[in-house]
Amino acid sequence: MKTLLMIISLLAGALPQVSFAEGKVRIGYWTSGVSLGYGSVLESQDFLKKRGVDAEFVHFPDVNAPLKALAAGSIDLAFGAPVAGVFSVAAEGVPVKIFAATQPADVAFVVPEGSPITSLEQLKGKKVGMSPAGSSVAVIGSTLLQENAGIAANDFSLVGGNESRLAQFLAQKQVDAAALRTLTVKQLPALKLTVLTTYAEEWKKLTHSEALPYIGVGAVRSDLLDKQPETVAKTIAALRDTLAWGRSHPDEVVAILKAKASLPEDQARAYVSLWDRMNQLSFEQADIDTLKREHAVLLKSGAIKGSLNEALFDSRPYLAAKNLH
Repeated sequence: MKTLLMIISLLAGALPQVSFAEGKVRIGYWTSGVSLGYGSVLESQDFLKKRGVDAEFVHFPDVNAPLKALAAGSIDLAFGAPVAGVFSVAAEGVPVKIFAATQPADVAFVVPEGSPITSLEQLKGKKVGMSPAGSSVAVIGSTLLQENAGIAANDFSLVGGNESRLAQFLAQKQVDAAALRTLTVKQLPALKLTVLTTYAEEWKKLTHSEALPYIGVGAVRSDLLDKQPETVAKTIAALRDTLAWGRSHPDEVVAILKAKASLPEDQARAYVSLWDRMNQLSFEQADIDTLKREHAVLLKSGAIKGSLNEALFDSRPYLAAKNLH
């Protein structure tokens, strides 16, 4: 995370002035995990075009890359940006706003079936696979281990990788445990995994709240929001349209995932079965309150640094999008 912040801080220090063509938005996302499936559907349909948005999609192989691109001005908006990273770069002065909560932390701590490990406390000194360092899955997972199991960051080895890589690590016994999305656990039954606990369960213990933390949020450059608020609202409406269409067209989504994301039939159907659990487009006061609580927990644990400027949360485009039918 320190290296990421250093790079982004340098980028922010020399932040270019970006000119925006009316109605045009450069949208970036990480081509793995939850983002890949949703992004594939978004790109394959005309929801943005129908809303009057001329979208250019930019794909990133690294989970933190969209944040760097936002700081550098090479994209305007990211629909699944890692929330911990957004908190940190905003504190560093990168001019971004959060416009929606998009990806709940539907993640579980798992071990291979038959493992002697039966609780989080037993992960001390072990190798634990997670999404790459700096990702929200890694930051929140490390925080839960520290706060709920007494395992500091230097008390376990974080082995980073995307979901398929982590599954491979588990199969080859290169890690003792992993934090995997529920989707991955469901997509790969042959792995024979045992769920120790979930992020939802551990977050409830930590915060005494029923609210699930978020790993991904919608983030937009402040200058685009200032100059073209209508375009951002139309983009949010199109993101909402995509969610509704995916919910009502499961077979079409499966076909898109097979063609665009190269998923086999069973994995595509597993994704569709969890569509609403993994993908969200909401920014009600309850969502903002959850994100504020999340920032406080991560800050207290030392996972992130910097105070929270509540101006980071901008619900105006979300509220405007609700009036677009």
